[in-house]
Order: sequence, then C-alpha cells, then structure tokens
Amino acid sequence: MLMAIDVGNTNMVFGLLEGEKLIGSFRLMTDANRTSDEIGLIACQYFRRFNLTTDQISDIIIASVVPQVMYTLTSAMVKYFGKKPIIVDEDVSSGIYYEGEDHLGADRSVSCVAAMEKYGKPLVVLDFGTATTVDALDAQGTYLGGCILAGIRVSTDALFHQAAMLPRIELICPQSVLGQNTVSQIQAGSVMGYIGAIEYLIRHTKEEMGCGSEGKVVATGGLARMIADNTKLIDVVDGQLILDGLRIIYERYKKEQNRQ
Repeated sequence: MLMAIDVGNTNMVFGLLEGEKLIGSFRLMTDANRTSDEIGLIACQYFRRFNLTTDQISDIIIASVVPQVMYTLTSAMVKYFGKKPIIVDEDVSSGIYYEGEDHLGADRSVSCVAAMEKYGKPLVVLDFGTATTVDALDAQGTYLGGCILAGIRVSTDALFHQAAMLPRIELICPQSVLGQNTVSQIQAGSVMGYIGAIEYLIRHTKEEMGCGSEGKVVATGGLARMIADNTKLIDVVDGQLILDGLRIIYERYKKEQNRQ
C-alpha cells in the first residue's frame, strides 16, 4: 500500500492507495510547531482505528508547499513507518516543466500530472486551496502558464480582520446578489464575486490557449464543489486529484528504477 501525502498551507492530507483505489484518507492541520512524534502517533491512531498496520505501507511519497514542516514530517515517517519518503521535486520530478527562474509548486505540478492522465489534454486545472491557482496545459501536455489569487477564505477572513463592523461569515452562495442583511451581502460580494472572477479567468485562459471549447476545466481543493455548483464553466470536480497525481508519479518512478 502506498501512502501519498499532500502538504498544503492549511492541511496535510494523507491518502492510502492500493493500486488506483483509495483505501482511506485523513488530514492534519499543517503546523510547523508539531513534533514528529505528534504526527507519527496521530497517523498510527488512524491505522489502529481501521484495523490497518504500519507494515502494510510499502512506500511513502510527499508533495509539499510548506518547507518548514518537512523535517518533522519526514522524521515521523521514518520513525513510525520505517520508510524514507520520496519527495516530489527533490527525489523525483513531476515531469511538468516551468519556464523561468521559479519552479511550479509541487501541488500544482502533481495536479497537472493527474488531470492529464485522467481527463486528457488540453486542460485548465483549478485548485481551490489557501490560494487559488489556475494552470493551463496544451494538447501536447506543455505547461503554458497560470495565475494565482488569494483563496476565498483568505479573502473573507481579511475582510473580517480589517473591517471592525463586519462579521466572519459561512461560505455559501446566496440566492441573490442583493442581500437583505450584512451577512448575505458579504456572502453575495465574496462568494458570487469570487465565482465571477473565476469565470473571467477561465474564459481568458482558454482564449489565450487558443483551444476554444476544447479541453476540460478540472477543479480540486476544499471549495471546488461549491464553486463548480454555481458555474457552468467547470466540467469536473476531483477531490482526489493530488493523491492520484502522487500515485502516478510514484508508479513512473518505480518503472524507471526497474529499467536501470
């Protein structure tokens, strides 16, 4: 069984995969102050709860955008599972290349790998996390570029913290743009306004790609379903995209090793 770990700015998602099948998953809050023992013991509790054993794990692969937690996370995997994790962009490449001095975040490149494998090309891949990202891939699988904007929760939390009279709100899409109270008005502006921004980015991304109506728009991340339910421009919501991408990269890595 493969353990795939997606380390995001808000949560770490642990997925247990037997071939293409996701056996189970759990998540921990991403916390740089958490010790390796805390991570290891919590993970072991999950295994005991579902009658699994740590020796069922054959390998571990990690994609991370939070370098500060990697030492303790890696130490926990070695100590409690007896496996040195394979790290995307350190031990193995995703195969997605990004022109310029910066490199594409591991979560984004892994999502692109999975989306191409599962849904074909060309593609627009959206990830609704702490930040929302948009990535474009052409019919040959070449990475064309993308954009980053603050996630919807980050945006509404900033409004709450910076405006003394405005409350923190539940993220739901209201029935009308014209709210009748403060909460519904913030929801209308924040949620419906965000959906409008996403639709604008999708349209212009496809225009710049020159793919017309071809190519699917695939979304992942915690708020992907809410956004997709309120627009016709998102074709697929896949909450397992990064875990599947990690599995695909791992399988390619093992095949390459076996050929050597």
